[in-house]
Amino acid sequence: MNTEHFGRHRRKIMPAVLPVHPGEQARPEALAAYSLEKASALNRHMLGYGELAEGEWAALGLTAPDLEAVRAYRLERIRAQLGRFDLGAAILCDPLNVRYATDATNMQIWSTHNAVRYTFVALDGPVVAFDFHNCEHLSAHNGLVDEVRHGVPWFYFEAGPRSQELAIKWAAELADLVRTHGGGNNRIALDKARREGVAALEAHGLVIHDGEEVMELARAIKCPDEIKAMRRSIAACEAAMREMEDALTPGMTEWDLWSLLHAGNIRRGGEWIETHLLSSGPRTNPWFQEASSRVIQAGELVAFDTDLVGPYGMCCDISRTWLCGDGLPTNEQRSLYQMAVDQIEANISMLKPGRTFFELSHEGTSLPEDYLANRYSVLFHGVGLCDEYPAVPYPADWESGGYDGLLEPGMVVCVESYVGRHGGHEGVKLEEQLLITDTGFERLSSYPFDERLLWGAV
Repeated sequence: MNTEHFGRHRRKIMPAVLPVHPGEQARPEALAAYSLEKASALNRHMLGYGELAEGEWAALGLTAPDLEAVRAYRLERIRAQLGRFDLGAAILCDPLNVRYATDATNMQIWSTHNAVRYTFVALDGPVVAFDFHNCEHLSAHNGLVDEVRHGVPWFYFEAGPRSQELAIKWAAELADLVRTHGGGNNRIALDKARREGVAALEAHGLVIHDGEEVMELARAIKCPDEIKAMRRSIAACEAAMREMEDALTPGMTEWDLWSLLHAGNIRRGGEWIETHLLSSGPRTNPWFQEASSRVIQAGELVAFDTDLVGPYGMCCDISRTWLCGDGLPTNEQRSLYQMAVDQIEANISMLKPGRTFFELSHEGTSLPEDYLANRYSVLFHGVGLCDEYPAVPYPADWESGGYDGLLEPGMVVCVESYVGRHGGHEGVKLEEQLLITDTGFERLSSYPFDERLLWGAV
């Protein structure tokens, strides 16, 4: 593919090596080039993850991923799915799909509800990134993006009553790219857009295919260097978890404890945490209580789900339950915990290539009847840049939302358990993250269970 006429001239950018200023009297073009190169050299993706994270990874023997290989693989995966569904291009608006296609970040959480960042990916043509104003430098750290343009802000916050007008402008520019680079194919993938944008694209004769399907299937199989990045993200998460557990003492609030996971993630170059799931004592049953100002008491269970997007944008989604204080657990606490461990381990043992989602759902270890009302939403789910395809529910939920498919090598899945008696006092949340290999599975998460809560512990 010839892309010489796309985008800007590129040369090797060295991290933290600043270009020579062309002088205050330089022409605007020279000043713009200087500004772009300076910002690119200081891009977070160029600067890396710093001494804390790199030191911890080195101590664990976790080598760095080849990010150029990751970027090339991801673009290949997208184009393979476009070809599979006979699509000429993809228009990606979901920030995680934009990250997957470009490996460029910009205000990721803000962009989830202000859709100014989007990307055009041709089956056989350029990758064109549309970004917030004056943000061209955020995609200059790699050669994956052929061109950067200003996004059209047609969400109501910026566009106000001109939203419809600007949606038409947004669609016209993208339709022009499809005509120019779509090879005559007017079928495109679109992942997320308001109805005004969909209608405006269709007015140009474009036929819309579900872009979420395209991208979830593309993202499902990870390459070896993505797994290297995920190993590092999990290690960073577990280091922050250790800081949490070491700090857990009676008298601190749930927010006190929860803030340590956020701080540990950010200190190691992580990005955000998707949920707010930490609770203690009676707030652990039922599940899905968000962290609060409640003071944690000695002898109580503390349960949490990381849902953490860490370094490289890779998700570490594991759960643990700890006993607060130095005392011994009750028999009820041990029973809950052992049931969760047994369920997790039994369902992990099922994992191997070729297993169907139906088998995982219907042959997996479930829970006794008086616990099922409080069951978690899934037994298994995929994970990558966040929770991803597939989602495998309990058998009772299969008819309402289950779907079949196959485990394949390169998938990463989380195995879930929440155990809390219906109407009970406390509950236990556990979750592990695993790689599907050619012959079975490899456990990627390694944070130990709380041995005090296991039967047989002294």
